[in-house]
Amino acid sequence: MATNILKVSNLKVAYGGIQAVKGINLDVNDGELVTLIGANGAGKTTTLKAITGTLPQCKVEGEMHYLGEHTKGTTSFNLVKQKLAMVPEGRGVFTRMSIQENLLMGAYTRDDKAGIAADIEKWFTVFPRLKERAAQMAGTLSGGEQQMLAMARALMSHPKLLLLDEPSMGLSPIMVEKIFEVIRNVSAQGITILLVEQNAKLALEAAHRAYVMDSGLVTMSGNAKDMLDDPKVKAAYLGE
Repeated sequence: MATNILKVSNLKVAYGGIQAVKGINLDVNDGELVTLIGANGAGKTTTLKAITGTLPQCKVEGEMHYLGEHTKGTTSFNLVKQKLAMVPEGRGVFTRMSIQENLLMGAYTRDDKAGIAADIEKWFTVFPRLKERAAQMAGTLSGGEQQMLAMARALMSHPKLLLLDEPSMGLSPIMVEKIFEVIRNVSAQGITILLVEQNAKLALEAAHRAYVMDSGLVTMSGNAKDMLDDPKVKAAYLGE
């Protein structure tokens, strides 16, 4: 039986009178790549922010368990210490820090200097562009380069669960392919991933399981490969 890493039960999120998430359930097991797909405004990003405790003032109901522990009242800082990392929508790099400094920030919960240095070299190998620009300010990078940096920075924390929010947004087709190649490789290394993504085709091709979200509700869930052939998914999200 697979070990459960994340369990979300009856999650509801309301901003004032607007119910953004309407009582969803989802779970992610150890080693899985699970994707959450849906149109803009479906509640996907709100769900990730609820999991990480990074929502603005709003009403959050339901239960969330990470590594078997209830996360209510746990700060986002402590979740990072517990090896939960997120690459936010819009990347969120430290623009006035260099690439090297951004990567060191990703490892701030660690104190194994040799291991940190080895990991920086590891991600420089995966993303050669970052190595070429190691001393460059992150704010001067292209969108694709910033996405590479944001992913490498999150992976520096050695996450047990990696949350990715719209990693392909605004990127060129070539860069999107590169980012998804890295996502597949990270998953193959056994790192558990919850991926929110508007490019439903690439997300479903990469994932083991999938949830479809629409207007704050999970409307479908199951094997990701099966969903690629589902007529309703094809019509709504794959343009077929």
